[in-house]
Amino acid sequence: MTSPKTRVEKDSMGEMQVPESARWGASTQRAVENFPISGIRFPRSMIQALGLIKASAAQVNYDLKLLDQQRFDLVTKAAAEVISGVLDEHFPLDIFQTGSGTSSNMNANEVIAHRARELGGGETPIHPNDHVNMSQSSNDVIPTAIHVAAALATQERLLPALRTLESALGAKAKEFAAIVKTGRTHLMDATPITLGQEFSGYQSQITHAIKRVETGLQAIFELPLGGTAVGTGVNTPAEFSPRVIETLKKKTGLAFYEAVNHFEAQAAKDAIVEFSGQLKTVACSFAKIANDIRWLGSGPRCGLQEIFLPEVQPGSSIMPAKVNPVIAESVLMVTAQVIGNDAAITIAGHGGGVFELNVMMPVMAHNLIQSIELLAATAVNFSKRCVSGIKPNLDRLQQLAEANITVCTALAPKIGYDMAAKLAKEAYATGESLRQVAQRHKVLPPEELERVLDLISMTKPGL
Repeated sequence: MTSPKTRVEKDSMGEMQVPESARWGASTQRAVENFPISGIRFPRSMIQALGLIKASAAQVNYDLKLLDQQRFDLVTKAAAEVISGVLDEHFPLDIFQTGSGTSSNMNANEVIAHRARELGGGETPIHPNDHVNMSQSSNDVIPTAIHVAAALATQERLLPALRTLESALGAKAKEFAAIVKTGRTHLMDATPITLGQEFSGYQSQITHAIKRVETGLQAIFELPLGGTAVGTGVNTPAEFSPRVIETLKKKTGLAFYEAVNHFEAQAAKDAIVEFSGQLKTVACSFAKIANDIRWLGSGPRCGLQEIFLPEVQPGSSIMPAKVNPVIAESVLMVTAQVIGNDAAITIAGHGGGVFELNVMMPVMAHNLIQSIELLAATAVNFSKRCVSGIKPNLDRLQQLAEANITVCTALAPKIGYDMAAKLAKEAYATGESLRQVAQRHKVLPPEELERVLDLISMTKPGL
């Protein structure tokens, strides 16, 4: 078997054999060999964020006359290719690597330097540290990249997806507004509610989810870039941080701002922990809605079957005609993953931050961005393949609502709690409806009894 062709690359530690086709250098190759852990790489959004940071830094370094015109042009063109994704195959590093993400920062520096040299025909020396990483450190670049990647993914994918789900649930709340059904608390029958009111609660959960995400984004918009190694900004001009962040704002359209305290921004990752907590809350909202919907659709004969869920695929390899609530189940699995991601981020947040640096940032980046992407994809899929196709089972809803003996609650103010309870117990024992038992005992005049036991009026107290 022929060995792949290699070339020799050098860094401060010496020479390394690097695959001939690779655009990375010696530092990246060391990390490739040091961390053969999971095969999980940084997501596309992180690579895009690194490219945006390197391009913005090059612009400011050029404006400050620290980077010459020729190198600026070449580095900017190479960084643009990183941003676009055409160089993604040259970002091979495992998530489980050096805790500062230095390996991935150097990966970006080396790829951009190598590609810039190619674009310049090999005539212009461009160094990954001296030119691409100018005025920067891995310790401020990587946390900045996490924030930029999370903000972009949230703004471009998650918030639009949540609004799609909010709209789908809102449409069902309006469609089902006049359909009365039995309420349930403690998994037991409770006073009537409309199906529309039930779905309006789901819609409100997503409305609150959107607000939570938007609130959490404010902390993510704060960027630590400019603190370099330990937060002091050593080797960085005073104007660098505000200028680069302003450039990032223009490139992304997002409201990024410089860290109020660079020592906090680099030593702690509280903003990421906070935002992950908001995503966990969103996941819990998803779980509540998905769980309710699959229970409401359970059956077809031996469950609640108050609603019909879209039938999207056969449910069993052995039971013919069985159809399962698979979309809701996929939502539940995503919520479990997001909650697990949050647990890992929490551990990394409190255990990885030691003195001036958190050393568990790559896993935080992976988990945070995965949570954003999973919730976004799930919100759209749940809306499209489940929520939008839900139909009410009107006969079943009416049957269960009429059989509900807790409607005795409406009688209690008229005949007393004890008498209402007695009628309910008799109805349960005989199998009659509460209405039938109340009529037999003549507890109220017929017209008043019908008015008091009107199910739809119970869903609108005070009217």
